[in-house]
Amino acid sequence: MKKEHQEIINQLIIEIEKLIPVYMQNEEDRAKANGNVALCIIDNDGVVSGKVFGTDKIRARECFRVAWTKASQVWITGMPTGEFEKCVFNNEIDEATYGIRKPDYIGWIGGQPITLNDGTIFSVGFSGFRGVTDIEIVTKALSVMEQNL
Repeated sequence: MKKEHQEIINQLIIEIEKLIPVYMQNEEDRAKANGNVALCIIDNDGVVSGKVFGTDKIRARECFRVAWTKASQVWITGMPTGEFEKCVFNNEIDEATYGIRKPDYIGWIGGQPITLNDGTIFSVGFSGFRGVTDIEIVTKALSVMEQNL
């Protein structure tokens, strides 16, 4: 992995960590994982980075498993989770193209490709809050990070 990409990932993790307490103020998100959340990032070379947040190691471990599943599905398909499944079930794409069988689909949102200013694409999975929140946290953190560059 390029050194500058690792620095970007490190900064993204810092920005996400700042947002977790903000989202914990929402009862629906707090009740879901109580701050035990996880981030997984896969670059185009297959290098995996991430972080587990929170104090409940068992719950956080499960969140990372889900975050990795989301990120790896995005890495394989190039599509956000939820969107990929919709395309398959609407017969817009053939699932065999990607080698992921229906029982292995993640099935909900929270995985997304993100494109950096230099055109680099990372496949990101975040898990622990509601899927809409998972997406929003990564998007906001990326926006803040890029404004500060």
